[in-house]
Amino acid sequence: MNIRRSVAALSLCAALCAALGAAAAPAAVADDGPAGRPEGLYGAKDPKFDGVWRQSLALLAQEAVGVAPAKSAIDWLAGQSCADGGFAAYRADTSKACDPKKGEFTDATAAAIQALAAVGGRAETVEKGIGWLKRHQNDDGGWGMNPGGPSDANSTAAAVGAFAATGQDPAKVTVGSGKSGKSPYDALLALQLGCAAKERERGAFAYTDDKGKLAANELATASAALAAQGKGFVFETVGKDSGTDPEPLGCAGGGKGGAGSPKDAAEAALAHLSRVMSDTGAHLKSALPGAEDQPDFGGTADAVVALAAAEHSATASKPLQWLQSEDSGTAAWAKGDPGALAKLILAAHAAGANPRDFGGADLVQQLNAAGPKPETAAQGAESSDGKSEEKKDDDDGGVGGVWWTVGVCAVAGMGIGFLISGRKRRQL
Repeated sequence: MNIRRSVAALSLCAALCAALGAAAAPAAVADDGPAGRPEGLYGAKDPKFDGVWRQSLALLAQEAVGVAPAKSAIDWLAGQSCADGGFAAYRADTSKACDPKKGEFTDATAAAIQALAAVGGRAETVEKGIGWLKRHQNDDGGWGMNPGGPSDANSTAAAVGAFAATGQDPAKVTVGSGKSGKSPYDALLALQLGCAAKERERGAFAYTDDKGKLAANELATASAALAAQGKGFVFETVGKDSGTDPEPLGCAGGGKGGAGSPKDAAEAALAHLSRVMSDTGAHLKSALPGAEDQPDFGGTADAVVALAAAEHSATASKPLQWLQSEDSGTAAWAKGDPGALAKLILAAHAAGANPRDFGGADLVQQLNAAGPKPETAAQGAESSDGKSEEKKDDDDGGVGGVWWTVGVCAVAGMGIGFLISGRKRRQL
């Protein structure tokens, strides 16, 4: 994990954040993108539902592979911040105030925090976002999609990643006082199906608690498996493999309990995902209500990331190979979609594959082409032809900040958090 300056130690400048939000152009058209696309935004499709999310993933994927994102892309994401620190899915007009009750989302806020922490230079925005998450933590220690909503595995996992990305231990982000305070891990483990569940569902996570009933959900399971490890979409890749398969939930003796620790919970979740993918041939199926019986490419990529994070690279190799295969349909699914391309890049990066030659495709080049031209490629980064790309000057003056050399420190948290690994990152 990278050495970070504590974001908490940096002063909060509310006036600056307000100025950033007010200065953001609501609908300026980029010179190098499709007509109608806001300046700096990745992707040509309507950003109404996923603008902040896909932008965050795009910036994180670029940073992970040594590409310095465009300044306009970073400005766009930072400019989406609401006055209270939260983020909506997308703000077409940033001069209009956000609706704090239903217009701001945990997932969008957490993803933006992690992306802005990775690229650096936006400490005030990051600090305000962290404050928003702390104010909206539920009594059970988790987060819902909207403030006050019931805790769910995906939103809680994303929030865990935001704290991890800013150098804070998610286990210490508690509600209440003293030892009885609930942490995000308390909320997550409460959503895991234990030994009382059907054997094939043991270890899986439910999206949320439906009046005491937990229904296995593979997307929630992949997110929670990563969060329970204290890691996010991007982490230090050490190139090691445990040499073992994930450890299933221990239910010997007819016990009806569940995992005893976050680490045990992560292993049980990964064992469940491995069983499910083995049954389908190497991938997850769509878990969305009403969806056809079809592969879930994004969920499979998430599972690869979670398996690789736990050093089960051998187990992750089969779904990773499936994603790269011509017959899978992955290429068509990801074409032109920055969020999808970013997920595949992050999966390849985590599992030790080459995202510039992913089933014959250069995912990095495709992602770069989906938005404003990056500032530079990191020194020594390889282009699609295998040659080192030289640093180029850009007319807008560069992103700024100082690149840090990655160090090793104690892993403290995450779920769909994004910790930059084995590379250099910008100073906050």
